Amino acid sequence: MLRKILVLLCLVVAASSLGFASSDQWVQVSSGHFVVLTNSNEKQARHILDQFERMRWVFQTLFPKANTDPAQPILVFAAKNSKTFQSVEPQAYLAKGQLDLAGYFLAAPEANYILLRLDADQDHPFVTVYHEYTHLQFRDDSEWMPLWLNEGIAEFFQNTEIRDKDVLVGEPSPDDLLYLRQQSLIPLPVLFKVDANSPYYHQEQKGSVFYAESWALTHYLMVNDRQKKTDSLPTYVRLMSNHEDSVVAAQKAFGDLKKLQQALESYIHDSRYMQFTLHSAAAPIDESSFTASPVTQLEADATRAQLLSLVQREKEARDLADTIIKTDPGNVRAREVMGNLAFRAGDHETARKWFGEAVKLDSKSYLANYYYAVMSLEGANPDQDQTVESSLRTAIQLNPKYAPAYDTLASVEARQHDKLVDAFHLEESAIKLDRGNLYYRLNAANILGMIGQTQDAIAILKGATGLARTAREGPGRL
Repeated sequence: MLRKILVLLCLVVAASSLGFASSDQWVQVSSGHFVVLTNSNEKQARHILDQFERMRWVFQTLFPKANTDPAQPILVFAAKNSKTFQSVEPQAYLAKGQLDLAGYFLAAPEANYILLRLDADQDHPFVTVYHEYTHLQFRDDSEWMPLWLNEGIAEFFQNTEIRDKDVLVGEPSPDDLLYLRQQSLIPLPVLFKVDANSPYYHQEQKGSVFYAESWALTHYLMVNDRQKKTDSLPTYVRLMSNHEDSVVAAQKAFGDLKKLQQALESYIHDSRYMQFTLHSAAAPIDESSFTASPVTQLEADATRAQLLSLVQREKEARDLADTIIKTDPGNVRAREVMGNLAFRAGDHETARKWFGEAVKLDSKSYLANYYYAVMSLEGANPDQDQTVESSLRTAIQLNPKYAPAYDTLASVEARQHDKLVDAFHLEESAIKLDRGNLYYRLNAANILGMIGQTQDAIAILKGATGLARTAREGPGRL
């Protein structure tokens, strides 16, 4: 289903959307957790920021032990109309007869992007955004969380409705209910075992049943726990986080699975469904702490060029970045876009040139420092390049939450035997910041092996086995 697909497609587009009219006025409003960039107005930007802060509060309230803030920042690109939205939207969605998107979520190494169309007229215009934002919230749990629960929770939260004083959570999907009433359900022991290699996760027809049934079971369990004041779902989560077998954990937490299947089927054919209301008027959100600042057209276009490069509209991204640099020779963001494009094209020497220029122009750019170091490591004599370690430490200083910088610096330190312990501590920091990353754990185990701590290395590798599923999934689906 399209709403579950990250839009990373190879696209060919016309260049007509490169520029905006000069009348566009851009503004950026920031909190400690989100940045909203829009060509609407400051009032609208503050309203959007408040909505996302309330969505974050919902997760804090329902999952108090969860880490609600990802390592990468979250930028909300709020387009005032379809023209602006289409300037960063994949061409596949612009063709006649395609879905009329109101928003989508895009995960990138440097940030998580949420793109919204503010003039959309839909009951739940931000289904995709809330679905993927939920995945982002549970990214650290991907080591142990089974796919049915991961997708079921995302489906549960995707119809969230944020109002002035409260938030409605768990509104049922009429489409999913109608679909399930016409289909045979997946047996629960099979559902609990579905992984990234299962046809229930890849084949469209089976996948539709999988997503819909995962939502229905999650909804049923959450409502049942609430009504009967039980904790079957939290018990299941606790068992799974301790790496219990998924079916065994379900039997311990939910009881007889045949009875649960019958109860689920009855629930699907019921006519009444509960949803949760959270009174967000009491949420500790200080709107006076939001900071607003005007954004020039060149700055907005630099962000747009970055987005175009991420959805693989490379020619448009390159043309726009080139125009920005000609107009503003000192523009750092445009150089980062050019560096990213060169890197993805496999031209690492050109990428190093662009990132090097960005570093010289603005030492506050943690991404420029990081990518310059990465490209420099591929040089003929990386050990002699004294700027590599300096650039990585600068990147960490500028953004202490950026895990890749710790991981790369660890690899640099690991080349020196007397710094292996320091290298391991750096890798530990990367893991803490991004617990769902398999490769950081593999690197940490490798360093421990070099130190001679074989048993500790084996323990890390055993703990990382659950992440192998996520690593195989690739960028196409969360």
